[in-house]
Amino acid sequence: MTTFASGTDTLTRDALTVLQPGFTGTTAPDWLLRRLGEGLASVGLFGRNIASPEQLAALTAQLRAERDDVLVAIDEEGGDVTRLEVRAGSSFPGNHALGAVDDVELTREVAAELGRRLAACGVNLNWAPSADVNSNPANPVIGVRSFGADPALVARHTAAYVTGLQSAGVAACTKHFPGHGDTAVDSHHALPRIDADAAVLAERELSPFRAAIAAGTRAVMSAHILVPALDRDHPATLSRPVLTNLLRGELGYSGLIVTDGMEMQAIAATYGIERGSVLAIAAGADAICVGGGLADDETVRRLRDALVTAVRAGELAESRLAEAADRVRELARWTATAAAAPAAVGEARTDVGLVAARRALKLTSAAPFTALTEPPFVAAFTPVANIAVGDETPWGVAAELARLLPGTETGSYSGEDAGRAALTVAAGRRMVAVVRDEHRHPWMAAALDTLLAARPDTIVVEMGVPQASPRGALHIATYGAARVCGRAAAEVIAGE
Repeated sequence: MTTFASGTDTLTRDALTVLQPGFTGTTAPDWLLRRLGEGLASVGLFGRNIASPEQLAALTAQLRAERDDVLVAIDEEGGDVTRLEVRAGSSFPGNHALGAVDDVELTREVAAELGRRLAACGVNLNWAPSADVNSNPANPVIGVRSFGADPALVARHTAAYVTGLQSAGVAACTKHFPGHGDTAVDSHHALPRIDADAAVLAERELSPFRAAIAAGTRAVMSAHILVPALDRDHPATLSRPVLTNLLRGELGYSGLIVTDGMEMQAIAATYGIERGSVLAIAAGADAICVGGGLADDETVRRLRDALVTAVRAGELAESRLAEAADRVRELARWTATAAAAPAAVGEARTDVGLVAARRALKLTSAAPFTALTEPPFVAAFTPVANIAVGDETPWGVAAELARLLPGTETGSYSGEDAGRAALTVAAGRRMVAVVRDEHRHPWMAAALDTLLAARPDTIVVEMGVPQASPRGALHIATYGAARVCGRAAAEVIAGE
């Protein structure tokens, strides 16, 4: 595609302003710095960009040296989806654990501490919280990222999370509108469809978003899902009835609308990222998130030129693109003002994530449990991680148990022979079986059957959504697989 402008005219600057691209590496590449000078106003960070808090602070300072009002965004939900602690596991238990505790003040404190850590590193926009109501237990991509299956519970905790995060000067981006909970398909791979009628959607899916808007969420992220009751033809990200008529009109939302990643197959495989981006802006989106997979200058140039071409061809109103760019700049102004008032955060509670993880535990046993004094063998029954979570973040209880009970060993198992393989390696040692969403994986349930038939004294730790019936000598539901969830479970097992 021909480059239509030098990067200095208003139309091209607006086209760059609405993009939120990613990049590779732990320092900003030259092309990104150049684009910031040409009008790019946002940058998205992922786990690949982060090595330490100090490095992240240096990176964001590098970006701000080029453009002092740049929006630096990150996908930091805490819990299973962490970028700040992608290689260690999160210090915060995640939404499902917070929903299990159901203490909105605790949720607010967790979000405020998470926001404080982001702000200290120079991040000012967080693609969180997930406000999805996890009404479908088979959901492969939301699960423990949701506060729960009850709309009222999800609504009150979404509002508390937004309030806490934004008290630290970090803009919340409530997602995935109009709600990704009642799906059995991951939109990273294909286009999910929700067939609920308008009345159900209004009472279930939309309740948390109403609460987030009332709490002042500065951004909302659209979902790549088809909801025929709202729009029979277009996924929500590309739907004017969803983004403009419903979110703007009926719900009265006036902040920034961000798309989910445009390279996800729900959009890219059908529309392509260029056409999809044009349609999203035309539908009412203000910012195009791209960069989780496509993270280079060529992607930025392609999307910029697609938007410019669409305006010049009369397919996209220039006023709509200008309005979108203005909303990006408006959010940048808010973050600059919020950053100037850090006292709003209050006193830091650095241990609040562990406190929440401990409170979230649910213990089930048929007889009184005696804590272990000898190192066990930990069998981790490991499902394939979804793309949002990624497979680079460690999970489980083995590392924390090894700290409390030196000599603890572990193995990872999956498939038909997982149970027998774990029994063979354990060789008579006391066993701890760690599972994640047992109800969604028949092979995992079968592995537990095999294990418990041979070793009924096995301790079972469920680190996903606890839908399957509790079993084992002790069953510990952690409501998430974050590092602090593993630590809290290990403390119970070792009697700490």
